[in-house]
Amino acid sequence: MSVIPKSLVLALLLGPGLQDAALAQNTQASTAIDSIVAVIDEDVILRSELERAIGNIKTQYAKQVNQLPPENVLERQVLERLILQRLQINRAKDIGIRVSDGEINQVIQNIAGSNKMTQEQFAQRLQQEGIAFEDYRSNLTDELLQQRLRQSYVQSRVQVSDSEVEQYVSSQKAAGPEVLLANLLVALPENPSPDQVATAKRKIDGIRELIASGKMDFKAAAIRYSDAQNALEGGIIGWRTFDSIPPQFTAMISEMRAGDVSQPVRGPSGYQLIQLAETRDASQVKQVEEYRAQAILIDPVRVGGNEVARQKAEEMLSRIGKGEDMGKLAKQFSSPDLNAENGGVLDWFTQNQWGTQIGSQIVILKDGELSPVLQTDAGFLVMKRLGKRSSDANADNKRREAREAIGQRKAEEEYERFMRQLRAEAFVESRLAPI
Repeated sequence: MSVIPKSLVLALLLGPGLQDAALAQNTQASTAIDSIVAVIDEDVILRSELERAIGNIKTQYAKQVNQLPPENVLERQVLERLILQRLQINRAKDIGIRVSDGEINQVIQNIAGSNKMTQEQFAQRLQQEGIAFEDYRSNLTDELLQQRLRQSYVQSRVQVSDSEVEQYVSSQKAAGPEVLLANLLVALPENPSPDQVATAKRKIDGIRELIASGKMDFKAAAIRYSDAQNALEGGIIGWRTFDSIPPQFTAMISEMRAGDVSQPVRGPSGYQLIQLAETRDASQVKQVEEYRAQAILIDPVRVGGNEVARQKAEEMLSRIGKGEDMGKLAKQFSSPDLNAENGGVLDWFTQNQWGTQIGSQIVILKDGELSPVLQTDAGFLVMKRLGKRSSDANADNKRREAREAIGQRKAEEEYERFMRQLRAEAFVESRLAPI
């Protein structure tokens, strides 16, 4: 069995919601003669890239091959996903977003460590599974570029007020059930013609009839017919509370039962079917893992650059290892952004509250154990885990979760608009044969 499942890679990197590209460069895929299958502005996607991505999808559905659409439809779905990924990566690079070799090295070290391997052993296992190490690094870099583009875009556009949080917490909906949703999209272009709208409506009606008559289940229909990026995941969106669902859908979903499929709904992207897959009692989801740590952060801006900051962090690690008081060193050398005045102590926090770089490391450390030097967005970090606990989701946690849920909903809406605009503004030429 593989020791590097995609879910682990994504969880350690960036959390829920990322694309399948992390392992798309599987070198066991087809070695067909290369040709250009799509032109994107001044960039291209090659046939070999498309074949590798399709091969990865087929591997995922090896036991459910009958759920995949016909080969020509699958090609178009996967190519569109690659186009959207390439547009995001190119935009990220154009606006100056970068991922350093040091950051990728640290991510790989974390993944290897979580599998109880050295980096050399991890690279050997990749090779055994037919994945070139440099391709793996390249895909991790692309994932981080897409994540940082999303963060940079939504950060200034998504604000959550205290009143929104209080309303969420006090709302009966916030205390109500959580729902697992899936969607199926028949897309429409910007400013569609009446004929395009009518054609899309006929198609969505026909798909719903297939589902309603039992000729096809929702997951299979989404895989085969949906134009959404999550089509090949069976349209699954994930668990949501009602206040994290776009308001135009909440009344409809509240009247549905598990397994129900909505009537077609017209939205900004086209016509959608929504399935309420499951429900669960949110009151049962009470436990949250929290960590306590102590950290020293060396800010490159304050000390004269990345290399100086890295050396300073290595010095801190060495001095702590020799017995010097970490709190005193934090007060003297650490950035004030990380509680330097309190000796660098980070009181109880959830995994990614201080960022994914800290979050991916804190879960690996044991209580009392020091991390290696970590490169984060804010600088170079040395961290000691002081403790771990499971606690009830108290009022503070509920407010934090409310802020995160509202922010997530707003971020998804903003980024969806951004992706539609990015796609519409780009020159994209598909060279696949017409269906």
